[in-house]
Parts: sequence; C-alpha cells; structure tokens
Amino acid sequence: MSELTAKFNAKEVEQKWYQHWIDQNYFHSEVDEREPYTIVIPPPNVTGLLHMGHMLNNTIQDVLIRRARLQGKNACWVPGTDHASIATEAKVVKQLEEQGIQKSDITREEFLDYAFKWKEKYGGIILEQLKKLGASCDWERTRFTMENSLSDAVEDVFIDLYNKGHIYRGMRMVNWDPKAKTALSDEEVNHKELQSKLYHLQYNIENSEETIVIATTRPETILADTAIAVHPTDERYAHLKGKNAVVPIANRAIPIIFDDYVDPEFGTGALKITPAHDPNDNAIGKQHNLEVIDMLHENATVNEHGLHFEGKDRFVVRKEIVAELEQKGHVVAIEEISNKVGYSERTDVVIEPRLTYQWFLDMPTIAKPALDAVLENRINFYPKNLVNTYSHWMENIRDWCISRQLWWGQRIPAYFYGSKEDEVVVAKSKEEALQKAKEQSGDEELTLNHLRQDPDVVDTWFSSWLWPISVFDGFQKDNAKAQQEIDYYYPTQALVTAPDIIFFWVARMIMAGLEYKNEIPFEDVYFTGVVRDSQRRKMSKSLGNSPDPIELMNTYGADGVRVGMLLAAPAGNDLLFDEKLCEQGRNFTTKMWNALRLVKQWEVADKDSPECEPAMQWFQERLNEAKQSLEQSYANYRISEALMTNYSLFWDDFSSWYLEFVKPEYGQPISKKVLEQTISFFEELMQLLHPFMPFVTEEIWHQLRDREKGEDIIISTYTDFPPANQSVLEQGEALKTMITAIREVRAKDQLKNKDEIDLFVNSEQADFIEKYSGLLKKLCNIKQIEHVTEKVEDSAAITLKNHQLYVVTGKTINVEEEKAKLEEELEYTKGFLQSVQKKLANKGFVNHAPAAVVAKEEQKKADAEATIEALQKRLQEL
Repeated sequence: MSELTAKFNAKEVEQKWYQHWIDQNYFHSEVDEREPYTIVIPPPNVTGLLHMGHMLNNTIQDVLIRRARLQGKNACWVPGTDHASIATEAKVVKQLEEQGIQKSDITREEFLDYAFKWKEKYGGIILEQLKKLGASCDWERTRFTMENSLSDAVEDVFIDLYNKGHIYRGMRMVNWDPKAKTALSDEEVNHKELQSKLYHLQYNIENSEETIVIATTRPETILADTAIAVHPTDERYAHLKGKNAVVPIANRAIPIIFDDYVDPEFGTGALKITPAHDPNDNAIGKQHNLEVIDMLHENATVNEHGLHFEGKDRFVVRKEIVAELEQKGHVVAIEEISNKVGYSERTDVVIEPRLTYQWFLDMPTIAKPALDAVLENRINFYPKNLVNTYSHWMENIRDWCISRQLWWGQRIPAYFYGSKEDEVVVAKSKEEALQKAKEQSGDEELTLNHLRQDPDVVDTWFSSWLWPISVFDGFQKDNAKAQQEIDYYYPTQALVTAPDIIFFWVARMIMAGLEYKNEIPFEDVYFTGVVRDSQRRKMSKSLGNSPDPIELMNTYGADGVRVGMLLAAPAGNDLLFDEKLCEQGRNFTTKMWNALRLVKQWEVADKDSPECEPAMQWFQERLNEAKQSLEQSYANYRISEALMTNYSLFWDDFSSWYLEFVKPEYGQPISKKVLEQTISFFEELMQLLHPFMPFVTEEIWHQLRDREKGEDIIISTYTDFPPANQSVLEQGEALKTMITAIREVRAKDQLKNKDEIDLFVNSEQADFIEKYSGLLKKLCNIKQIEHVTEKVEDSAAITLKNHQLYVVTGKTINVEEEKAKLEEELEYTKGFLQSVQKKLANKGFVNHAPAAVVAKEEQKKADAEATIEALQKRLQEL
C-alpha cells in the first residue's frame, strides 16, 4: 500500500494499473466452465484516429465487459480493425502520389505491398488510443478483416452464396463514386438538400417549326439523350406521336415516346430520357428499347460522346453547355429549386448513376429470417423505436451491389475464360476454376492462361458482416479449437454500435448469422446517439467543434472523460457534449480520493459506538436499494442512468451523509467495528463504480486494505444483491430531513458550530427519536432531547410527517415570519399533492408503469397529505 498523495495523479495511476492488468493477462479469455459474456468491437477503420463517437461507443462496451467480469462471467471483448477499402486505398494512392508514383504505373501486387506497409505503420494507432481510455479488450485476439483466415471466410461465403443462386452478375445501374472510381451500395450514398437550378430547354421537332420544352437539373447530359417522353393521355403532345425531336448542339434526332411514368403536372409534362445516366430513364429505356449513350468516363469527365466538351469535368461542362444553349436560343427559363443530391458516403463527392457490370447479392431471399428475429424479440434493440426503422428497410430491401472497383480488399473469386460477360466461373482457386470452366464451356482445350480473375474486390461490409463468426474462425470446419470457441462464444451477448450503420452492418450480421450458424449473432443491440456540440451540431473536423480525445484525457484523466461522456449519453438519444462534463467527472474522482483520505486518517480504538449502528443499517439498505436499481438500469441498457445512480450513491449518500454520521469527533478515534464496516461499504462502492471509472477504483481498492497478489478489483466478484428494507430506508430519509431542517434553524439564527441547542419533540414515533437521538445530537449539536405533548414557547417549530419539532436556540422567535413560512410551505405541499394526484389519475401511467413506481407515487401522496395536516395544525397553534 503506497503513501496517499494529496491529489489524485490520474496519469501515473492509469499507466500503472493498465500495465498491471496487461501483465496479469486479465483481459484474455479462454473457453472454460463459466458462463461466457462476449462482445465484438465494431471494427474501426485502419485509417481512423480516435474521435468522440469512438470514445462513447467503446466506453459503453468497456462498462459492460468490466461488469460481466465482476459478475463472475468469462468476459471476452474481441478487438480489431476494418480494412476500409475505399478510405485506405485513397490514403495509399495519395501517399504514392506524394512520392511521384501513380497507381496506374504499378502492378496490383506492388500496390498491395505498399498498402500493407501503410497498414502496419498507421493501422494500429486507434487501438493504442483505446488502451489509454482503459478499454479492457482481449488484445491477444485482435483481428483484421484482411488477414488470411478472415479473407478465406469471405471467399468461402461468396462461393457458397453463388452456388446457392443468391449472388449473380449483371449490367445494372449503380451509384458510382467518380473520385474513388468504384460502385457504391445504396446505403453508402448520403442525400443532401441543395439549392439547384431547373433548366427549361426547348428541342426542335424534326422537319417542323414546332418545339417541345423539357425541364432538367442536369443540362450536361442532353448529349446522351435518346428520347423525350410524355404521358399517353396528355393531349398537348398527342399530335407528336411518331415524330422525332432534335437534341440541341448534337443535332441528333430522337423519338418522342409515350409512357405512364411521366407526370403531366410536373414541369412541362415532357421528360428528356438519358438511359445511361438516370435509373428511371434506364427503366424506360429498356421498356422502349432505346439506345444507351454513356457520355462520362469513370472519373466523371466527358468522353467522346460529349463532342467538343470531351475531357472536361461534368460540372465545368454544365456551365459551358448552358452558355452555349442560351446563345443558340434553347434556354426558355431557369428556375431556382431545392432538390436532393446524392453524395458518396466515403469521399463526399456527387455520385453518378452509371451502367456497369457488377456482382449483386439477392437480399430479399435472406432478409426475412433476419427481420423475423427482431420482430419476434429474439434480438432486442435499445432503444426500441429503432425496430420500426429496421423493419421498414428490411421490408423494402434491394439487392446489394457487393463488387468494388478497387485493389485493396478481398478479390472476388471469379474467373473469366472467354470474352463474353457470362463466360465466368466462381471458384476458390485458379485450378478449380479451370475445371469448372471446361465443364461449363465444354472446351477441353482451355488452359490456366485463358483464365482472368475478376479484378474487383468485394465491398468492405461483405467482410464485416461475418465479423461475429469470423473473429473466432467459425468458418474453419476442420479447426477443432475454432469450432470449440465458436460454440462457446457465439452468439455474443451485446453489440454496441451507432444507428447510422443499422443497415450497413447490424442487419447484415443478423442475416449472415442466421445463414451460417442458424442462430442470431447477438442477443441485444444498444444503439448509441450521435455526439453533438452544445449547438446540436454533429462533431466534425471541418466544423472544428470536435475536441481531441487524447488531450481531454490528458487534462481530465481517463476516468473523468469516461464519466463526462456517459453523464450525457441516454440510449439512442444524441449526446450534447460539453467539456464541463469532463470537469465534473474529474471533480468526482477528486471527491472519491478525498473520501479515501478522510477514512485513512482515522485512528482506531476497540470501543463501542452504538449511535453509529442506525447509520450503518441505513446505508446498508441504501446500498441494497441502489444495487437493485442498477440491475434494472443495466437490463434496459440505461448506462447513463446507472452511472447517475452510482454518482448519487457515492457523493450524496456515502460522502455527504454516511461519513458525516460515523466520523469521530475531532481528534477522537473511531470504533474498529465502524471502521471495518465503512471500509466494506467503500469497497462495494468501488466495485459498483469500477466499470465506469476503472483506474481510480482500482487504486482506491488497494489503498483501502493490504492486498495479496491477484486480489485486484478488476477480477473481484460482486456481493449479493438482496432487496432493501423499505422501513429502514424511510427512517433514514426522515432522519436526513430532520437534520436538514434543524440545521436550517441554526443557520437562520446564525448559531456557531459550538453553540448548543435544545430539541423538544412531539412525535407519534418515540422509538424513532430514541433510535436516532445519538446521531441527531452529534450532527446538530443538541444538548438535550425531550418529549412533549404541547407547543413549546419561544421555539422554532418544524413540522414533519409524524413529528413536530421545537428547536430552542435562545433567540427570539418572530411569530409573523414563522406563520408566513408555514403558509408558504403549505401552498407548496398542496401543489405537489395535486401533481401526484394528477399522475395517479392517469390510467395510462397506472396501468403501464412498474408496480414499484406506482407504489412510490402512492407513498408520496400519503406523505403529502400527512404533511398538510401537520402544517394546518401548526398554523392553528400560532
């Protein structure tokens, strides 16, 4: 046991205990006879650095995993990182360009070599930062989505789903990221509301003086128009049936077609149809067998179909083509409108709808079991309202575009053996692919040289959707240890994640779990809120409103920052972060340290302290009550509420009241029995607070007693959680109310601490006064306590439920002031009673609230009525 310092040294304590926990291998888990409690980390991108969202998410996970250890469970928190195809490839490309190397100038193998070197240098930074936070992950189990065994799992699942007919390849319109030069899934597109321009353009009718006006927000694409569509019942255009319009600038004739899709009320009732650059236009184009003209390169510059605009960026062309259209008299009007524009979630550039061959996963086929699992409450969402969000998406799910035009990622195990797009086989190896190609084509002359592996990789989420299984190598059927582990650790108990990846990740993990383990991947999903600043803005680097988590921890300590984050983190609701909350967390750490210093300075004597017995009884029941409340909070993932219960228990009940009750007079020793009980209480409080504040609690735990090796709080076990004795609790609250009221009288009469007072009690509960007389005398400096049946003259009266107190301080009592005070208290109590009665009159509350909550309101009603009666009686006496 080291000597206590005047101030808590967070940095020193954090380094000491985290290294100790690592050295003792406390975070590591192996299969044993205990009940497992498993969490898999939402793998952060290898490109990432710790931000406030990570702080919140991982603090909550650490709270849950540390609590599981204290419950005696085999806690296993698996960490790892995601290879983040688009983000990482962009980082590596940028690094290469800084060295004067273009991606196009090197081979795929050379690029991957650079990428893995980048990952080894920078990819583990965020995990190291999590250690400073106190994250008790099983670091020996750290996984990476592109390590060999996890990549093998991805390939095996791809092949299996292809063989089942769930994966197919086809020419489809996809979301195209022109910066990353890859396809995106629908979920990787953010739609932003923008102020845009709607251009009304007139096209000449071929061989006629007549024109037809269309409206478009994308005038640059007119060079790829292959039709103009109008509604079949629109009489304005009926006479144009069978005629052609002429595309401005291109001077190319295109048909006027009639289709029910067109809304006659929107714009001019006439639409330009560009099948290569709009999904709705593409559907119309297929129906009417229209020509498809793609006028954009993969980087969104204009190709040869763009005529003299070739080589220029799409947005540059927009300005230039409008100017030319105006010069040639084709612009009828330009209207200001608001519309939604899709942006790449990864690179934040405007996406392009683009026709390309891609691989797709048939989602509706595997979605229904995953939807049922949530609707049938086999998987519980916290907060519950996200079930509706999940259901809506799952019921309207679209096929998942799983191919990406990148090099960094798991390469698609498909091999082309001919020039046609359907001359392809899916196989684990090139040799296996050759055999399949021969069988499929009937060509025995094929050789390995004829095979070309698909250059694309699978979407990053196609690896992370397997995460709860693949981190335990659960796809390795011939690996006995892996099968033992997946049977033991799967399904996991809780997933802590953000609601914005409910579709990207949560839904897909459920699908994969049910498909490959025939079992849900986790029992509970806790969705954190978004961390925002005090102005409700989402924290971001661009706004400059996101503090550096490492700097916060350097300033307030890891425990202080953890408390600060969780104080404002109700489940599912956005967290309005304020640095003052971290300061509050640090102050709480200081409060705990000062309480320890107080207890440690007491001298011990082998004596009785009967006046402290009621205090110890009361705090034991208060502790029991708090434990029951904590169990409820944890069961409903009300982590912030659990922290507040602990905060109030330690700060208010233990420090402000219990320690005041039992501390000896200045210079006097404390009873050995009382000190032992106080230390036991302190230990239990540290256990309850440990999941939230691991460092300071471990330090205090060791300062309270001399510990043997291995007697660390992190691996200690909670004591029993018995129900609380409500009678003792009520007595304790009555005592606190009585002491507070007497102290108010002393303060009002400006008495010094050494000034004694006399207390006269007219009470229905004489035994209560007798039981707590020692504490009353001690905390209020009362010379004597006497029982009376009538009003005591020249006294300050205190009206409480079941008790009428008369405090004699030797000061003159102002009757009018006393009457005014009682009337004010009477009015307040009547108002309070009305609010309680209103709540109890609400059938919705009474029928749906827990019985204990309703009972508490009933007790409030009875207490208020008793207080009103006593106040009215006192007023009559004055």
